[in-house]
Amino acid sequence: MKTKLTYYGHSCFMLTRGDVSMIFDPFLTGNTWEKAKPEDIKCQYIFVSHGHADHYGDTDAIAKANDALVISTAEVAHKAEEAGCRAHAMHLGGKFDFEFGSVRIVPAFHGAGVPGGHACGVIVDFYGDIVYFAGDTAFFSDMKLLNRFGDIDYALLPIGDNYTMGVEDAALAASYVKARISIPIHYKTWPVIDREPGVFASLVEAKYNQTAVIVEPGSSIELNV
Repeated sequence: MKTKLTYYGHSCFMLTRGDVSMIFDPFLTGNTWEKAKPEDIKCQYIFVSHGHADHYGDTDAIAKANDALVISTAEVAHKAEEAGCRAHAMHLGGKFDFEFGSVRIVPAFHGAGVPGGHACGVIVDFYGDIVYFAGDTAFFSDMKLLNRFGDIDYALLPIGDNYTMGVEDAALAASYVKARISIPIHYKTWPVIDREPGVFASLVEAKYNQTAVIVEPGSSIELNV
């Protein structure tokens, strides 16, 4: 059985293996890609990288409809609990085992979106598929250390610029992370982040001799095929 990755545009994607699904940064209402609605989502887990509205998004509605567990930093988990959701609080440097594998919270350099918090990325072991979701972040040199935790199969990296890394910085980040495949996210949702994923893919492949795959919003790929 293979894991499926479905991309909904912006930073929202879902991993599914059999009957188990985990959605990341479930911003669907107001997402200009309009590839799904909150009521379309069936999942057991929700990961939130930080508290900005275009990432926390529809967390509360999806969590309550599915009795899904919200996994995030302590401050964002508390926000979800205050809304009546089940949550598991973690923080930078922490790792925890779940039924599907494990979640390791890693740094991201960005605003938290909640008082006293910190934005984060995550390395998820989802039934043996190792996925690094950078969240919203600037490029930072310690990205080259992330693979010390183990080989990363897929890295999802923001390329939109203005709020996060742009195309060139994201390609450099890919060269540091050294995932088997890098996937661009967080682009074209609004004009201010209107960047071309094809340019990112070309840079990753031509300049750094690594592999990039563009997952079109609304589409899915099977991992490690």
